[in-house]
Amino acid sequence: MEENKKIKILLDTDIGSDIDDALCLSYLLMQPKCKLLGITTVTGEAEKRAMMASVLCKLAGKDIPIYPGAEKPLINQQIQKKAQQAERLKNWEYQKKFPKGEAIEFLRTTIRKNPNEIILLSIGPLTNIALLFKTDPDIPKLLKGLVSMAGAFKYRFPELSLREWNAYLDPHASHIVYNTRLKSHISIGQDVTCKIIMGEKDIKKRFTSKLQKAVLDFAYIWFKKMNKVYFHDPLTAAIIFNKNICKYEKGKVDIELQSDRLFGLTYWDNKYKNSWQEVAVEVNITKFFEEYFSVFK
Repeated sequence: MEENKKIKILLDTDIGSDIDDALCLSYLLMQPKCKLLGITTVTGEAEKRAMMASVLCKLAGKDIPIYPGAEKPLINQQIQKKAQQAERLKNWEYQKKFPKGEAIEFLRTTIRKNPNEIILLSIGPLTNIALLFKTDPDIPKLLKGLVSMAGAFKYRFPELSLREWNAYLDPHASHIVYNTRLKSHISIGQDVTCKIIMGEKDIKKRFTSKLQKAVLDFAYIWFKKMNKVYFHDPLTAAIIFNKNICKYEKGKVDIELQSDRLFGLTYWDNKYKNSWQEVAVEVNITKFFEEYFSVFK
């Protein structure tokens, strides 16, 4: 595909905790329609997370700029202190040195050099994104759009926490981002992503490329506590290239900041029909898996 026809993306990720970030990055690296301009990492041990991202970039033969970002939430205490899967770095070649304290400036300058062309894809806590918007208030109107894996909007899964992890880890950052006007902000919430599941045996059977084998190695840590994978982040990335995988509603998202018991909970109000915000309300599981695995052929 011609370079000028590819979709320009900046990825902000907390790769190294849940395995779905690695699943997502491997998809983006192999997606022929994607022009990945850079990666920033967020939350505890951001540099180790950057190292993990570099493993996949190297295996894909891509020289992608990687910047460790904010390790702590804006106000509340850090809950996600470790990148557990970084234990598997010993098995792979990876970049060992990264620019320090430059993640927000990298995002800012890259967006300014490509006005109205970049989709910012957020699949971790929203700390870096909030800092970016507050550092340069013109950035939101210079983005083509923001796509985020955050929140739960239409219903809750009883086996999961009421509070979706990314929105909850830094609720003040989430509040800033969701109250910033953009051209477009699409959220793929936990209530939809939790429908996309694959068991450990099927994952190991289908992941056969060198890149996917690295993801499987990272998943060794994940499978110690869970025998299935939720494709939260890969679904969020896939809708950038095939929006019809999901159905959406327009409205307004808000974040609970007052109640200790519900701190970080996302609320959805669909009365705002002219809003810049959309949330996914349904997903076509077959379409998603067709899209995801098509890039690894």
